[in-house]
Amino acid sequence: MRGNSHNSSGFPHFILTGLPGLETSQHWSFLLLGALYIVSIVGNARILFIIKKEWSLHQPMYYFLSLLSVNDLGVSFPTLPTVLSGILLAMSFDRYVAICIPLRYATVLTDARVVHMGMSIIIRSFCMVFPLPFLLKRLPFCKANFLSHAYCLHPNLICQPCGDITINCMYGLFIIIFTFGLDSALILLSYVLILCSVLAIASREERLKTLNTCVSHMCAALIFYVPMVCVSMAARYGRRAPWYVHTLMSLIYLFVPLMLNPVIYSIKTKQICQRLCNILLATRI
Repeated sequence: MRGNSHNSSGFPHFILTGLPGLETSQHWSFLLLGALYIVSIVGNARILFIIKKEWSLHQPMYYFLSLLSVNDLGVSFPTLPTVLSGILLAMSFDRYVAICIPLRYATVLTDARVVHMGMSIIIRSFCMVFPLPFLLKRLPFCKANFLSHAYCLHPNLICQPCGDITINCMYGLFIIIFTFGLDSALILLSYVLILCSVLAIASREERLKTLNTCVSHMCAALIFYVPMVCVSMAARYGRRAPWYVHTLMSLIYLFVPLMLNPVIYSIKTKQICQRLCNILLATRI
């Protein structure tokens, strides 16, 4: 590759390095990633189909789950991180209302309000990522641009330019604080309030039954935030680690939540599990 990284159109081009350090097994690795991607597509499509067909699932909680599944199906879109974080926040608010003020659930989470919340999540996410291409376009790329991840990750992209990246770094930090930081803090607050409300229930069985309604969402939040934190920590403190470690962690962050979300909700939601079993039995017959 030539030192000048600009093509005839004037736009820089980048080289995705795939899985550096695992060249001999890249075919098997990409076969595995392809299988995970197919599983996530089929699983999330099934979730959407079941929610659409099952009238008992036409509730705010499952509307948000539908939005989560739609987001997972659109994994290639650059709005994935901020949209997903916003959906998890909306789902935690749903659990807070259902447990802490159950008598007002129907009046607080009306269909119109759920639609407004969904539109707000999408608009916020779009506004967050919209400036990124323009901030990158203003930077001079004057060398071979090899990306260490298997997809375009903004922190990886801003390491390539020859010019000042202060504005890009500040905006990236703003996104992290305003989306991941704020959302995770509000999700944590909602569960603190939920826990306080649950502990006030006298019966141990009722406490466990109430908390069980939150298990799916808690798992979805954990499988999103834990890999994200691990990727950030590896980028900051694991610079001496082999490159394939960073790449594999970023792929785990990208693919694992998409694959596990439909699995978790299929297991923990009785109506979805029953409908899924009926579909599988009908297919065998």
